Amino acid sequence: MSEKNDFYNKNPQIWEMTERVKKLLLEQYHHPAVFIKTYGCQQNVSDGEKIKGLLASMGYEFADSPENADLVLFNTCAIRENAEVRVFGNVGALKPIKSRRKGMLIALCGCMMQQEIVVEKIKKSYPYVDIVFGTNALQQLPEMLLRRLSGEKRQFDLDGRDGSIIEDLPLCREEGIKANLPIMYGCDNFCSYCIVPYVRGRERSRKLEKILEESRQLVDTGYKEITLLGQNVNSYGKGLDGSVDFSCLLEEMNRLDGDFRIRFMTSHPKDCTEKLIQTIARCEKVYPHFHLPVQSGSNRILKQMNRHYTIEKYLSLIDLARKWIPDVTFSSDIIVGFPGEIRQDFEDTLSLIRQVRYHTLFTFIYSPRPGTKAAEMEDPVPAEEKSAWFQELLDVQSQIRGEIQEAMIGQTVRVLADGKGKSGEGWLSGRTPANDIVEFIGTQEQIGNFVDVKIDRALNWALFGHTA
Repeated sequence: MSEKNDFYNKNPQIWEMTERVKKLLLEQYHHPAVFIKTYGCQQNVSDGEKIKGLLASMGYEFADSPENADLVLFNTCAIRENAEVRVFGNVGALKPIKSRRKGMLIALCGCMMQQEIVVEKIKKSYPYVDIVFGTNALQQLPEMLLRRLSGEKRQFDLDGRDGSIIEDLPLCREEGIKANLPIMYGCDNFCSYCIVPYVRGRERSRKLEKILEESRQLVDTGYKEITLLGQNVNSYGKGLDGSVDFSCLLEEMNRLDGDFRIRFMTSHPKDCTEKLIQTIARCEKVYPHFHLPVQSGSNRILKQMNRHYTIEKYLSLIDLARKWIPDVTFSSDIIVGFPGEIRQDFEDTLSLIRQVRYHTLFTFIYSPRPGTKAAEMEDPVPAEEKSAWFQELLDVQSQIRGEIQEAMIGQTVRVLADGKGKSGEGWLSGRTPANDIVEFIGTQEQIGNFVDVKIDRALNWALFGHTA
């Protein structure tokens, strides 16, 4: 029998379908195996853990390749065009495998499946795909599998539903010491370049008690680092009763017993407040690091992006954070070549980068997403010029990064040892509070623990040291 958790107790029909799927799988495959590939952000990774939990409850084992699987499931991402192209290429490569492997099923889910143009393409060009479902239909997977395994036609479930949060879905987390913990879903910001509100829906916050309950379970299980996830964690609490907000959540988690640390992403600058900054300054379990995506250093471009802040407002947040949290560090996202961006706009971005001196930048050349407002904007700058700007930005950030890393030599930092390093026998790897990679000489017993490391050497991609 599968483990019947609270989700199944509250949803007896889904439990019944899960057990029926399990019986059919044993009859048809004996040892049914599934290969799962997740693309995109940490939210997708978190969804993938729930999908794995559901499939494990139905009796699936996990395969290491599509060639060894009776079910192949791709959990897709719609943020960038390259991700979509890669998914379609990999789905195409499954056709000959499926023709050789009797009874093999193919399922597609995730953000791409919330786009009508994508679903129509699958229906017409990929007739061998068996199951397609969207971001709000994870709990429907047992029913879709039951129908398909029983000989019914291809299954599509793309109903947006009411956006309600389904709690207590079974989870199958990766073993380790770090865990992702969603605190909210969806987005209300509608940045002109972003498809997320259309594929993830509007903002919905999980109840505080549910998040704290899951946090306690993670800490009791041995996880040492919890990353709180949301498209805009700064607006956590929207739709909940009372005065619960992100600051309240951080303070409550900080009070939990145990030796663990808290990260969070992503913060939207328009909702970052001095109250939140002061809360982080007080909470010793919250890493003093902000991933604060700015996207552009130009007020003109920020307005066209519908970001709802100015560079002056953004820099005031940086100053406040440095006032209240002396050891604070920052990372950010930058889009190069947004429609209508000119050289002066790009120069403004370079100026901002030099002023803030980010530890890390995640940089992208603008990629139009059908269905967004930016995709309809005029974009006269040639791709070659955008690529040149992009390389210039990388060069500037590389120099800043090198200087920041070099300044770490001689310092001692607290590191969570998370595994073996790449530098050879006896080396371990970990992350600093700023999320920088550190490699150091250590012992197997130190993995999973916090270690003080003195930095001896620095490269742009990593720091190197020894236990202090």
